Parts: sequence; structure tokens; C-alpha cells
Amino acid sequence: MAVLSEAAHRRIGEFVAKYPERRSALLPALHVAQNEVGWLTREAMEEVAVILDLDWDQVEEVASFYTMYYKQPVGTYVLEVCKTLPCSILGADEMIDYISQKLGIAPGETTADGMFTLFRVECLAACHRAPVMQVNHRYFQNLTQEKVDALIEAARQQQLRTGGVPGLTVRRSHPDLIETER
Repeated sequence: MAVLSEAAHRRIGEFVAKYPERRSALLPALHVAQNEVGWLTREAMEEVAVILDLDWDQVEEVASFYTMYYKQPVGTYVLEVCKTLPCSILGADEMIDYISQKLGIAPGETTADGMFTLFRVECLAACHRAPVMQVNHRYFQNLTQEKVDALIEAARQQQLRTGGVPGLTVRRSHPDLIETER
């Protein structure tokens, strides 16, 4: 049974057409599948494998290697805080503790309403603006407790404005999520 839509199949086909080998489209194909399903289920990875004419274990190996692919359900908003030395020196550990306390979850967990998932991640390559966090792959830098509060509140308000019900749903970037100074 197909878990990916025809539109997802077409999009993956567009990526395949850009590369000399089908296998080269694996990373963008996994992004398409994850954006459609919300995370990489075994069925989604098997479907990508069929589309790209790969063995399932080849797809699973790549999905397991990169932290940008989720192999378990995640919240509507994925908060990824850099944990490397420069960010830690400039307060990342305190930000992670603050977010954990504020949301009532530990890193790697999702809030009961399915709205937020928190991860400690390796370098986000913005040491000059530490501490740094990504929210659904969008950077927020020079974090403070006030900025974190504003981001969480903006996410909650965005859910209300769009009529979205927090939950383990397809993650999409939300353009109305507030910006912090860059």
C-alpha cells in the first residue's frame, strides 16, 4: 500500500531526473517522504527504495546516519539546540534546560499535545551567533530565555491562527513564526 501521494512521487521523479544515477536522489527523496508523512516510517522508506530502485537497507542506512531525518514521530515544531562547545560556553546548556523545564520534556521527547519535540544536536554552523536553535530547519540565534518564550508563544499562536490542532502531524515551516535578530 502506497503511503506517499502522487505529488510526492512526481517530486521525487523530478529529483531523479536531475542526477545521472537514481541513487543520488536519495537525500531529497527522503525529505519529500518525511515532509509528507511527518517522519520516516518503514513503509515510506520502503516506497522510496522502490522508486529509486534501491534495497530498503540502503535507504535505512542513510536515514539512520543523518539527524535531519526522523525515524519516530516528532512534534509539529522540532526545536534543535546546538550542543557543541561554542554554543555550550555561550549558554546552550542553560537554554536546553530552560526549554525542557518550560515544555515539561527532556531532549528527545515530545510534548503530550504533540506540538513540540526537543533535540540536542551537533554543530549548526553559526558559532558566531551562539547559542543557536533551529525550529523546523529555520535558524534562531543569540538565544535568550525571552527569545525562547517568544518563539514558543508564536508557535502556539500560529497553531491557533491556522486552526491547526497540535499533534503529531506533518511538519511544515511556518513563515509567520517570529524572527529573532540575525
